[in-house]
Amino acid sequence: MAQKPSIPKGTRDFNPDQVAKRRYIFNTIQEQFEQFGFQPIETPSFENSETLIGKYGEEGDRLIFKILNSGDYLSKVDDAVYSEKNSNKITAKISEKALRYDLTVPFARYVVQNQNDITFPFKRYQIQPVWRADRPQKGRFREFYQCDADVVGSQSLWQEVEFVQLYDAVFSALGLKGTTIKINNRKILSGIAEVIGAKDKLIDFTVALDKLDKIGEEKVKDEMRSKGISEEGIDKLQPLFELSGNFGAQIEKLKSILSSSEDGLKGIEELEFVDKAIQELGLKTSTLQLDVTLARGLNYYTGAIFEVSAPEEVQMGSIGGGGRYDDLTGIFGLKDVSGVGISFGLDRIYLVMEELNLFPETITESTKVLFINFGEKEALACMKAIKALRENGISSELYPDSAKMKKQMTYANRRQIPYVVIVGEEELNTNMFALKNMVTGEQEKVPIEQLIKNLK
Repeated sequence: MAQKPSIPKGTRDFNPDQVAKRRYIFNTIQEQFEQFGFQPIETPSFENSETLIGKYGEEGDRLIFKILNSGDYLSKVDDAVYSEKNSNKITAKISEKALRYDLTVPFARYVVQNQNDITFPFKRYQIQPVWRADRPQKGRFREFYQCDADVVGSQSLWQEVEFVQLYDAVFSALGLKGTTIKINNRKILSGIAEVIGAKDKLIDFTVALDKLDKIGEEKVKDEMRSKGISEEGIDKLQPLFELSGNFGAQIEKLKSILSSSEDGLKGIEELEFVDKAIQELGLKTSTLQLDVTLARGLNYYTGAIFEVSAPEEVQMGSIGGGGRYDDLTGIFGLKDVSGVGISFGLDRIYLVMEELNLFPETITESTKVLFINFGEKEALACMKAIKALRENGISSELYPDSAKMKKQMTYANRRQIPYVVIVGEEELNTNMFALKNMVTGEQEKVPIEQLIKNLK
């Protein structure tokens, strides 16, 4: 007996309804990207390993899918390396490429390679799949789409303001009300690390802090201790865990905590600029909230950090995130090019919208009208009409076989096709079409001109 086929964990097939709903989200995001002046690019699904490795921190590197070299890849591994059983050393010999982990690092590589052809500031958007060797769970997959927008070549904080507005515009257009746009600044995190005497452990500190929502305060502290952060330093963090109040109130408390850190105060100044601008401009359905424990755990952020939370009534992780990365292109040899960008988590947005029943009913419609097949002569007349309908932008099709009427009608119902056209001998002789509304059951005979008008 043949083995039942399967797909890898963390990947999915999508049926026609799901594809239609996903496309609705794609199109809505793309429309807003273009309204904000972003241009589309695409990059390969896999990159050279050296492009990706070392850009996401130790934890991120572990989640990168490596691609085996073609041919007899083990022949390049000498016996000494092979006998060590050291997977990192062997991997370097047998894998030179990897699936992209996100769209930001490939974008930085793209900018460096194409710098002479790009007009700066360069505003790009990109909607493509990425891959992570993560543990699959609700809202977390190994293959998923990211929808990114970035600006490189400008240090202006107006870009951060625009990205807050862009988040709000997209979620408003999707009907997704009550999203919270969380913001922090890497300089503030750097300042906190400095104040607690852990400046040399900034990465360890931020990786641990970023897990606060997932594992809680005590386990975050335990992880910091395990990374060598002193008990005295962890005690100094307590006001941070207890920070509350509105944006302005938190800023004032931070000024006190970070009064001795130049870096920290600079981060506060940048956050104040964004907050004041958004207060003046206003948001449609989202809320901007300061979250000083937001770290996002990625090495390349240097300024603002964003993360978007779904409405409270839905249990879901972040549905968007991003930040400022002044040094990212420097990794590839292009210095002093500042960038800032955000990403939308399409798959999680889909799950949230499904749970809140926010998809319009009409988006899953594909075929608008099905022509019933009574035989070769009738089918030819139907195909002529179908050609005319398609030329007028009406999606239509002929049932392929001359089957029983009941079977064809059942097919139309299961496909949720709203109209059926019947062309029998009488309709052929009078050059008319019997149009039936499958929802109301109403039926009328009309000429081709009226058929097109009614269906439009």
